[in-house]
Amino acid sequence: MAETLLTMTLDELRTELTALDTRILELIAERQRLSGQVAAVKRATGRATRDFAREREVILRARAQAEKLKFPPALAESVLRQLIDSSLATQEQAGVAASGRGSGQRALIIGGSGKMGGWFAEFLASQGFDVTLADPSPSAHGFARTPCWEDDPLEQELIVLATPLGITAQVLTALAARRPRGLIFDLGSLKTPLRNGLAAVRAAGCRVTSLHPMFGPDTTLLSGRHVIFIDLGHAEALHEAQELFGPTMAERVVMSLDEHDRLIAYVLGLSHALNIAFFTALAGSGEAAPRLARMSSTTFDSQLEVASCVAQESPDLYYEIQSLNEYGGESLEALHRSVQRLVETVKARDAAGFKALMQQGRAYLQGRADAKT
Repeated sequence: MAETLLTMTLDELRTELTALDTRILELIAERQRLSGQVAAVKRATGRATRDFAREREVILRARAQAEKLKFPPALAESVLRQLIDSSLATQEQAGVAASGRGSGQRALIIGGSGKMGGWFAEFLASQGFDVTLADPSPSAHGFARTPCWEDDPLEQELIVLATPLGITAQVLTALAARRPRGLIFDLGSLKTPLRNGLAAVRAAGCRVTSLHPMFGPDTTLLSGRHVIFIDLGHAEALHEAQELFGPTMAERVVMSLDEHDRLIAYVLGLSHALNIAFFTALAGSGEAAPRLARMSSTTFDSQLEVASCVAQESPDLYYEIQSLNEYGGESLEALHRSVQRLVETVKARDAAGFKALMQQGRAYLQGRADAKT
């Protein structure tokens, strides 16, 4: 075999690889087709979409097979995990479509030409809703569109607000005056700036709640993702909104408006601020990017990858998350105190204090990991 390979030209070897790549992709397509059949059987028999015991069995078998074939088990596990996630996404989407919750119902998405509005339009359409986007900007999503929601009679069974926070507050106040009969909810990352608008809609007798999907518009699989539902005192509206995600594997969490923003100050506010501080420090360090590109470390590269994603996000949205949260100052002050403490500990050459910082963080992170299992 070795002699045969040595007699093959580089072009011939590449041709073999191309043929092999094609076979691999054909097998993946076949696996996807079978996943669709698995989804149908699970729905017919009432089985859950996700089976963690089965996933573990598949991963362990793949690692064992990789060892026999003399290639890294970690590579086999990585490939199988991606295939499993893709299979679950296929099954989840099939389940959502099969639920048909929106059949015969209409949905209006105000601000639907944006990324998250587009995600929600696709999600609702897959459930059978007749979706219309109310947005002055053209949409690439292919749904019916009206440029001005104020001119719409608002007779839809569902009205979703996917607008910037400042606009959302104004829309809520306007909706309260018109009192539409359909379920109303927003998708805002913060809720305290919407407090008065949400209260006005509730006081007007409308069916209203508030959502925060804790994922981005590129998400295809909701397993392991969270959707936060804000309890505004209308049990029917809260239940109806939760049921939209019933066919998915998303974790549905209910909390109050104030609890949401207190936690978001850390979950989003702190993590965003940390990465902004990181790339701001790099940009102001005087070290040219090409020079740093010649260096590499596991920690730096991982942090750089996350910071690079943050740097590409909307500055307007990220400023809103930092500045409009009534509880936002708490997490920024915590970050400031932590950096100050670190600087003082290092300057004082306090080895014991530095060790205490590491141990305190390790204990906290371990406790969080334990809480998730």
